[in-house]
Amino acid sequence: MTQGAPAEPVAPPLALVEEDEEPRRYPSTLGGMIYLLVLAVMFAALLVVALGHWRGGVHILAGSLVAAAIPRALLKERDAGMLGVRGRWFDVALLVSVGAAMWFLATTIPAQG
Repeated sequence: MTQGAPAEPVAPPLALVEEDEEPRRYPSTLGGMIYLLVLAVMFAALLVVALGHWRGGVHILAGSLVAAAIPRALLKERDAGMLGVRGRWFDVALLVSVGAAMWFLATTIPAQG
């Protein structure tokens, strides 16, 4: 660009969404609906723990984490919703490992009393 020359016009950014795509509903992804289902199961597990059956509640909680790993592994990034936090395989590994660790600990901790 030379001194005194007019600036070149900047092209507008390309559209991020294709026009043929249907509008989203809320929760807008299948992963979002699965996330809400997993969250509801987790609240139920915490209720079981609060009622005094901690081992059963932790087993339910651990099972819901492992179950959440399955749709996270199968869904596309676009459809993962809140199940997708980091990379797909990192999320799956974290959900399975935390769920398995919780299950193992709830199973192996000896009864107190």
